[in-house]
Formats: sequence, C-alpha cells, structure tokens
Amino acid sequence: MDLRDVVRQTAERIAEYRASVAERPVAGAVDLDAVRQRLGVVLGDQPLPADVVIERLAAAVEPALVATIGPRYFGFVVGGALPAATCADLLATGWDQPAFNATTSPGAAVVEEVAGGWLKEVLGLPPDASFGLVTGCQAANTVGLAAARHHVLSRAGWDVEAQGLRNAPPVRVLGGAERHATIDRSLRLLGFGSGVVEEVPADANGGMQTARLAEALDRGSPGPTIVCLQAGNVNTGACDDLAAGCEAAHRHQAWVHVDGAFGLWAAASPATRVLTNGVEQADSWATDGHKWLNVSYDSGYIFCAHPDSHAAAMSLTAAYLVGQANRAGGTRAPSDFVPESSRRARGFATWAALCELGRRGVAELVERCCARARQFADSLSRVDGVTVANAVVLNQVLVGFGDDERTDRVIAAVQRDGTCWMGGTTWRGKRLMRISVSNWTTTESDIDWSVAAIDRILKEER
Repeated sequence: MDLRDVVRQTAERIAEYRASVAERPVAGAVDLDAVRQRLGVVLGDQPLPADVVIERLAAAVEPALVATIGPRYFGFVVGGALPAATCADLLATGWDQPAFNATTSPGAAVVEEVAGGWLKEVLGLPPDASFGLVTGCQAANTVGLAAARHHVLSRAGWDVEAQGLRNAPPVRVLGGAERHATIDRSLRLLGFGSGVVEEVPADANGGMQTARLAEALDRGSPGPTIVCLQAGNVNTGACDDLAAGCEAAHRHQAWVHVDGAFGLWAAASPATRVLTNGVEQADSWATDGHKWLNVSYDSGYIFCAHPDSHAAAMSLTAAYLVGQANRAGGTRAPSDFVPESSRRARGFATWAALCELGRRGVAELVERCCARARQFADSLSRVDGVTVANAVVLNQVLVGFGDDERTDRVIAAVQRDGTCWMGGTTWRGKRLMRISVSNWTTTESDIDWSVAAIDRILKEER
C-alpha cells in the first residue's frame, strides 16, 4: 500500500478516536494478557505491509487506552492536545527532523526560537532569558538546577563541569516541605542527593512560609545556595510568595529556581496573575506544555535568566560539530540548552498551540479550568458525606469522603465506573481524592455529569 494511503487511514483513525472520546468511558477493566496476545508474543520472521501493522497495533491497543485527552479525565494534571498541536505533532513525526541545531533542521531551530519568545511573553518572564524545550517538568527542573549548580559554584571558583562535585564547596539547597518529588529526583541525578534539602515549613494551603525561608537563610553559613520555590502545589494548587522568596534568597546571593509545572501558567491570565507576582525576579523557571497549554505529550520548558550558565551546564562540543553554528548563520542551537542531542522537533506543536490560542486564548483556558475547579468544589461540597479539604486557588481540588478507607473505596469505584477519572493522594496525613481540571474541552456539563456520578456511587456505597 502507498504511504499516502496508510497516512490517510491512520489520520482518519485518530480523528475518529478524538471525535468519540467525550462519549467513551474514561477508563475501564482491561485484560492485559489479551492485549499482549493481540500484539503478538513472538516476533514474526516475515515483513508485513505497513497498513496491516497499523491496523494490528490499533486494534490491540485501543481497548487498553485511558481517555486522558477527554473532557472528564481529572487525574495527574493532564491536558488534552489542541487540534493544531496534534496536527503539528503529526507533521513533526512525518518530517522526522533531528532538532539538534540549525544545520540538522533550520526550520525546527527557527520555530523553536519563535515559540520560546512567545512562551516568555505569555508567562511574564524576562525577554532575554534563555530557554529549552524538554520532555517535561522533570527534565526542566533538572536543567534548571544544573544551571544553578554551575552558577553558584562558578561564583565560588569551582568548575563543576570539569571537576565534578568531589571536594567542591558545599551547596545549600532550601525547598518547601510540600515541593514536588521531581525536585528531589533532580537533586539525586545532579549528585547532590535528596537529603541535602533544608525543608521550609508550608502554610495551611501548602505554600512555603517565606518568612521561615528568610530565617533559615539568615541562620546558615554564607556560600553557594539554591532556593527552590513552587508555583502550583501538586495537591492544592497553592503558589509560594515568589516576590518575598526571591527577595530573601537574593539577599544571600542565592539562585532561585521556580518549579511551575502547571502553576506558572497562572501568570498568563489577569485573573490569576497575582499568584505569580514577582516571578520575573527568579533565576530559572520550569513548566510543562502538556499540562495547561494542552500541547501533545512530552513537552516541557526550561527558562533561565543567566544564558551563559544555562549553556555551560548543558552544551557539548565535538570535532565533527565545530563550525556547524557558523554555517547555519549563527542561529541558536536548541541542543545547547537541553540534555538531549538526539531530540525530536517539539517546537512545532508548541508554536501551533500558541498560534491557535493567542494570548487571550491562553488566558481564557486558564480561567475556564479554574472556574470548572471551583464548580467541582462548590457542587461536591453540597453532596452529603463529602468534604473539600483545600482552598481552591487554581485548578486543583482535594475531596474527602470520611475516613481514609472509605475515601479509597470511593476513588476506586469512580475509576471503575468510567464516567470520570480522579486519582488519590495523601495530604496532611489524610487520604483524599485529587481533582485536576486542565483540559480545554471540559465544560460545565462535564462537571455536572461527574458530580452526579460521584453522588450516585456514594449512595450505592452506603
């Protein structure tokens, strides 16, 4: 079969799935052994036509999909890719561009350059900040903290890229008690170890107590210091006081890294921008595109106010690369700011999403999701036996159903039911249902439908 026919058939299958996803059960029971059997346990000897391969793959896997792209998936702060982002990602796959630099793909390099400028504008970050497109906020946090490591140790006279951490000046790292686990993993990957973190207590809604941060900084010894602030607590959506945190940290010449996996997008809307006041004063910022921007999955962004430190921590040289940038007209090399050399052209989907939405559309998307989260909280608070556990400041809602055991039973029943999907979490020692509203297609009726399903399940559970 001609490639064009296979691509058309594949695109039609994608379109059919997307058109029907709102009516599908979000998740259900899956026989994974049956999926394995349909995929084939033993690799065959003979080649197969591409259309047969695609048909076999889709038929085997579609029954095992979770409708994360649908309007009633409220788990793990997952958005659903916008139409333009989806199609741009299909182009990126079809074009198959190695987005290393402007020699391997001039188009990918320039699109990424434009998209990076737009992102900084939307998020209220310094226009001269460097940036990189990575797989997600885990990678973004790692790159940001690698740039921080370089910067604070270079200031102390130590070349960490050449000399490593052995015998290096000690680096203090301070972070909130409710920081995301990816911060700790990044510190492990960078050789600091997660045990290095000096925890700063959180307030009632999970934000850092910045007065306590200032006290901790004052108590410690002077020297290389990194402070990790947060925009968007993974459970409550709370944002640290970024202005106060940056002011306290910079008095001690500390680097401030902001983990804003989803909460950084609050800066895009006038209605929520107050939560990120002072964000531009930080030194590095990490966020995801596949969360609130609703870009296709594996899309994250890192920004840095110190481009030289950013590039020093990430760039590489090799004999076969010498002169490549000059031959490409001096265009920014995307790989100088990320860990990967072999990297797909993520900039196409990000550019397409921003172009489809525009500045106003991004703001409206944030505002709409926040409104739906408040609707969730208000509606569930009127259901007998339900308690909303957090102050809803963004798109996160925590809900309890009595004791921990009952809460876990309700969460499991909701997931089995398939009307909607929410996960569980533990916050302040209590098991809770965590609701994250991040999808551009979620409507008021989706919330009503979901609340009705929870109410029905609660009545059946009694």
